[in-house]
Amino acid sequence: MPENFDFVEAEIPEPDDDEVLIRNLYFSFDPTQRNMMIDQPGYLPPVELGAPMRAATVGQVVSSRNSEFAEGDLVQATGCWQDFVAISPRSSATGVTKLPPGVSPEMMLSVLGITGLTAYFGMLDIGQVQAGETVLVSGAAGATGSIAGQIAKLKGCRVVGIAGGDRKCAWLLEEAGFDAVIDYKSENVVDQIQVHCPDKWDVFFDNVGGTILQDALEHINLRGRVVLCGAISGYNTDTPSPCPNNLMKLVTNRGRMEGFIILDFLGSAQSAAQEILSWIQAGDIVYKIDLQEGFENIPSTLLRLFSGQNFGKQLLKIADPV
Repeated sequence: MPENFDFVEAEIPEPDDDEVLIRNLYFSFDPTQRNMMIDQPGYLPPVELGAPMRAATVGQVVSSRNSEFAEGDLVQATGCWQDFVAISPRSSATGVTKLPPGVSPEMMLSVLGITGLTAYFGMLDIGQVQAGETVLVSGAAGATGSIAGQIAKLKGCRVVGIAGGDRKCAWLLEEAGFDAVIDYKSENVVDQIQVHCPDKWDVFFDNVGGTILQDALEHINLRGRVVLCGAISGYNTDTPSPCPNNLMKLVTNRGRMEGFIILDFLGSAQSAAQEILSWIQAGDIVYKIDLQEGFENIPSTLLRLFSGQNFGKQLLKIADPV
């Protein structure tokens, strides 16, 4: 809720040796930020109370004491919800990189950033999709699901998406090129999976978890693969979902369910981003940006991820480059 956040003013920091001072321009908003607010072990440490929220950012270097970066450079980094940050580009925790020529901040934080790369490695390395297979994607109109489904299409698969609402479903069919879409808000998901996957599915790319995962498992094919990317249906609940309760479907169908984290694939990220960019330039992949504006709108922008308001990659713009 907005009342859980404080706006704090402080002096603009001065960069130390080897550091750069960055003025943030764009923040990325991702469901995992909700998990970072919980005091429990995760793939990254939780954000302490009173500390600024961790976020992928695009900003502009305003002062540099690092020979590889100059004033005016546009850079992508792992930063925080703050206007200015002084960080060392050599730190593995911050990952400061210059934006390639022709790549916009919106692209860098979405289709060429964490969400696009997550879709790429999840579908190709974990899902191991093959031409002729049927692929089911939940959260299909989201920043990750929409790219995952399009990558499966490029690999010769039949792709069925699960999304919420007429607008999102129409975009997936008409622009993203999905073969079929199930509207979980108005249709019976388990029945519609059977309709659109009459020979069952071979790969399920899951961003939602809960009852959607349970419904999908009812239609797993022999040696089907479940790619566990996220479980947004449970991020904001006090009581864990009892679903799925049909995991024996994996046993009887000799299926595989595997979770993954994009951090495991950072060594191959640059080549993957180059391939994704080539698909975009060829018109084979489209992407959607949900851009909000204003530093004061940080809390409401985060909440859009969990209310179904956002459509595509959720970003917030707080300033223009100079």
